[in-house]
Amino acid sequence: MEEQIEEINTPLIPKEEGKNEDQNPPSTSSGSESYGDGEENSPVKQVALTVPTTDDPTLPVLTFRMWVLGALSCALLSFLNQFFWYRTEPLTITAISAQIAVVPMGQYMASKLPGRAFFKGTHWEFSLNPGPFNVKEHVLITIFANSGAGTVYAIHIVTVVKVFYKKHISFFVSLIVVITTQVLGFGWAGIFRRFLVEPAEMWWPANLVQVSLFRALHEKGDRPKYGLTRIQFFLIAFLCSFAYYVFPGYLFEMLTSLSWICWIFPNSVLAQQLGSGLYGLGIAVLGIDWSTISAYLGSPLASPWFATANVAVGFFAVMYILTPFCYWLNVYKAKTFPIFSDDLFTSTGLIYNITAIVDSNFHLDIAAYEKEGRIYLSTFFAMTYGVGFAALTATVVHVMLFHGREIWEQSKSSFKEKKMDIHTKLMRRYRQVPEWWFWVILVLNIALTLFACEYYNSQLQLPWWGVLLACGIAFIFTLPIGIITAITNQTPGLNIITEYIIGYIYPGYPVANMCFKVYGYISMTQAVTFLQDLKLGHYMKIPPRTMFMAQIVGTLIAGVVYLGTAWWLMETIPDICESTASSSVWTCPADTVFYDASVIWGLVGPRRIFGNEGVYGAVNWFFLGGAVAPILVWLAAKAFPNQEWIRLINMPVLISATGMMPPATAVNYTTWILVGFLSGYVAYRYAPEWWKRHNYLLSGALDAGLAFMGVALYLCLGLEDIGLSWWGNDLDGCDLAWCPTAKGVVIKGCPVVN
Repeated sequence: MEEQIEEINTPLIPKEEGKNEDQNPPSTSSGSESYGDGEENSPVKQVALTVPTTDDPTLPVLTFRMWVLGALSCALLSFLNQFFWYRTEPLTITAISAQIAVVPMGQYMASKLPGRAFFKGTHWEFSLNPGPFNVKEHVLITIFANSGAGTVYAIHIVTVVKVFYKKHISFFVSLIVVITTQVLGFGWAGIFRRFLVEPAEMWWPANLVQVSLFRALHEKGDRPKYGLTRIQFFLIAFLCSFAYYVFPGYLFEMLTSLSWICWIFPNSVLAQQLGSGLYGLGIAVLGIDWSTISAYLGSPLASPWFATANVAVGFFAVMYILTPFCYWLNVYKAKTFPIFSDDLFTSTGLIYNITAIVDSNFHLDIAAYEKEGRIYLSTFFAMTYGVGFAALTATVVHVMLFHGREIWEQSKSSFKEKKMDIHTKLMRRYRQVPEWWFWVILVLNIALTLFACEYYNSQLQLPWWGVLLACGIAFIFTLPIGIITAITNQTPGLNIITEYIIGYIYPGYPVANMCFKVYGYISMTQAVTFLQDLKLGHYMKIPPRTMFMAQIVGTLIAGVVYLGTAWWLMETIPDICESTASSSVWTCPADTVFYDASVIWGLVGPRRIFGNEGVYGAVNWFFLGGAVAPILVWLAAKAFPNQEWIRLINMPVLISATGMMPPATAVNYTTWILVGFLSGYVAYRYAPEWWKRHNYLLSGALDAGLAFMGVALYLCLGLEDIGLSWWGNDLDGCDLAWCPTAKGVVIKGCPVVN
């Protein structure tokens, strides 16, 4: 594990110029009290090199500018992320963008706002400008931004019910589901925080990225000779990204996926299957568009080369070996369907009419299903479920073999009193959040969820026992998965387990399946996210009660803005979420996959697809394959202990590399891998000083520039439906990639094979 951690985290720790690497950073205090002598440090080397061991408790935290910039960052990121989520090439704006962008804004407010105190001499005394913009304000603003930086999973339920099933779900019920699923995890986080936040061994590697960036942005005198400051570099990169996106976003949309093989062979189905970046295997395809690169896998600039290499190997194995092998051998009648599609088909290759098998009570009509026939999947879609099965067992076996003893020791040490590290000592001077606050949040959320599911059962379908079972699964898995994430930076998912369980227990109810998955899977994921933020506050010495307030308020703002944005888009954009073959950019790829999952696992049920009654029963063998793969790597590592590269083969990461496909497409992966190689390997190895200074800033600037131009294009041109119709705006130019190649299959627009 040591080799893996070193590979993952070494690039994340910038060295100060002209300073010994082992020297602790100076106190953030300026003539005020500082607690901590800088000599005692964390037992984890990466943390010791990155996180300051001093604290200035006199720094103002709950300032006017913190509330303004924090709420603005949260609302803006929530709006932008949901706005882009429905597009063919969605973009996720990370909190790092806000973390960087608010620095000049905070400094400007500190220089311009009046410093007069209000309610002077009372308990409520405050000032609009208590002094220079400080790092603790910055951290809290970032905590707000983190709330709006990830997707709100429950929005999928609303979109699928309203747009795909065309059934009724009210805004009020939708809001209850969104808020409860987002906040429920906060209860689990509060219960387990003493095991997952306070112990030094629970070190949450991902937080070192933001800690490093905070140090870079708040240390003075960092301008090299004949160079740019970090803020100047960020602004220049931001303006370039903003100006450039007018081309792939409006003038020349083909830059999203340059599939040149399709241009050479415009009438060949085989060539277009191989060359299409959106509907095929994406051989030699290139996307010169940051939204294409960072849409699903996040910024490749933030991925260490170790992780990028594992993803690359997994992608090539599935996309260029497994999928073509199954397709051209016609496994499961593969040639009757497109080689790459997330649609559901009949046995004759036509799109399955899902609405025909849904009765008036919104569950499966058995007679209609028998009339329509079995559901078939494209080759790649079937393989992705198999890969999902394999990734689940691979994660369990890999963690047991490579990290089992370590996790067991860390777990035992977390449950018993032991010597506190310097960071826990520094945090003990602040008033802690009572555990009963979290229990109140937990009980209220479960009660509200039970009320919604019982009183609005016609809309949500999930019975009361389903709510309790989902909460039980989340409660059981939060601690072990939290320990795994805190130590290894890997978070196993529960989506397949939750879908499987409720699919077998309660088949025929698609909304119930979706709700169960969200309450069981996402509440646990939210808990891990909250815990990671709590550890960030722990490292940066943010008062716990202040953190509690910021997380709760940020989560509520994000939930409302996400739902409001989604509702607005669904009500105002005609034919939103139509087929990906449409020329519209509002094709909702992630929601389409979520819809298909609700049909497979909820409406029809796993027994009729992956069980004895289904076509794809043999896909269950992937569970065994996933369990065996880490054993082979473990045996190889034992047999060749001097070959350190063997231990860097991470089977859960490698096998689950294509876990985002679909909705992600080949061009998302090929360009992500290329940029990740240039950043994580070439730049980091051959230009390390540039990499340390500019890599993360460039990532944030590209995100931010793209986001602002994307919204500007929509508001100025999209609302008026002003578009350009020419060959350069044909997103892929590979219309025949959708065509089947089986003999006698007739699909409109496709050549018939005789």
